[in-house]
Amino acid sequence: MALPTARGARGQRGRWTPNARTLPYLLLAPALLFELLVHVVPMLTGVAISFLKLNQFYLRHWLQAPLAGIENYRVSVNLNSEIGLGLLRSIGISMGYSAVVVTFSWLLGIFGATLLQRPMRGRSALRTLFLIPYALPIFTAVIVWKFMLNQDSGMVNHVLEQLGLGSGRHFWLLGDSAFVSMALVGIWRFWPFALLTLMAGMQSIPTEVYEAAEVDGANRWQQFRTLTLPMLRPVNQVLVLVLFLWTFNDFNIPYTLFASSTPASADLVSVHVYQSSFITWNFGLGSAMSVLLLLFLLVVTAGYLVMTSRRTRHA
Repeated sequence: MALPTARGARGQRGRWTPNARTLPYLLLAPALLFELLVHVVPMLTGVAISFLKLNQFYLRHWLQAPLAGIENYRVSVNLNSEIGLGLLRSIGISMGYSAVVVTFSWLLGIFGATLLQRPMRGRSALRTLFLIPYALPIFTAVIVWKFMLNQDSGMVNHVLEQLGLGSGRHFWLLGDSAFVSMALVGIWRFWPFALLTLMAGMQSIPTEVYEAAEVDGANRWQQFRTLTLPMLRPVNQVLVLVLFLWTFNDFNIPYTLFASSTPASADLVSVHVYQSSFITWNFGLGSAMSVLLLLFLLVVTAGYLVMTSRRTRHA
C-alpha cells in the first residue's frame, strides 16, 4: 500500500487532500483574508486619501481629487493654526482620559481580583455582578448612563440631592463636567476587563508560595506587595498597554454620550478626527490626522515595550 508523499496526498478518486504541512495554512487562509479586507485595505486606503484634497466636491469621484502631497500633514502639525492647536489639545485630553481610566480600572481590577481570589460565600454571584458592565452592549450601557446623567430627570442628580451633596440641577454632560462623566463611564466599562485579566494571572501563581510566606509570618499586605505584584508584572505590562490603546482610541463612549455636539473638555482625538472628516467634509485632512495618530501610538507602544522589557530584565 503506497504512502502519501510530502507534497500531498490523493484520495481514491484522485482528489488532493492536504497533509500536515499545508493544512495549518489552509485553515488560517480565511482568517487572514478577512483580516486583509477589514483592516489592511481600509488602512492603506486611508493613507492614500491623506495625500489628496478630498472634500465634499469630490466625494462621488474621489479618485479624481487633486493631489495634496504632504499639505494635509503640514496643516495638522502646524501649531500656529487653529487646526494644529485643536489636534494637539485633543491628544492631551485623550492622554488625560487614558491615564484616569487606566489607573482606576487597574485599581478596581486588582482590588476585585484580590477579593475574589480566596474562597468566600457568594463569590460566584460577585463575579457575575462585576462582569455585567463588560457583558452589556456598549451603546445600550452608555445610553443608560446618558439618561442617568441628565440634568432634569437623571438619577445621579437625584441621588446627590437626597444625600445633600448638590442642588439636583448639575450639568454633567456640559462644560468641564463632561470629562468627569466620560471618565466615569469609561472606568465603569473597562474595569471588568482588568478584573478578568488579573484574576487569570493570580490563578497561575502557585498556592505553595503563599503558604510558605504565611509560615514565615508574612501578613496579607506583605504577601500582596512582595509576591503577588512581582509575579503579576508580565500580566500588568500587557494589561496596561491594551487598556491604554483602547481608551486612547475610544470613540463609542464620547460619541454616544454627546453625539456630534461634543464639549471641548471631552474632545478625544478619535472624535476630533471624526468631526474633521464627517462634519467639515475634509476627508484628506481627517485621514492625515488618523495616520499621525497611528504613528504616535506606534511610537508610544514601542517606547513602552522597550521600557518594560528593560525593567523585566533588570528585575
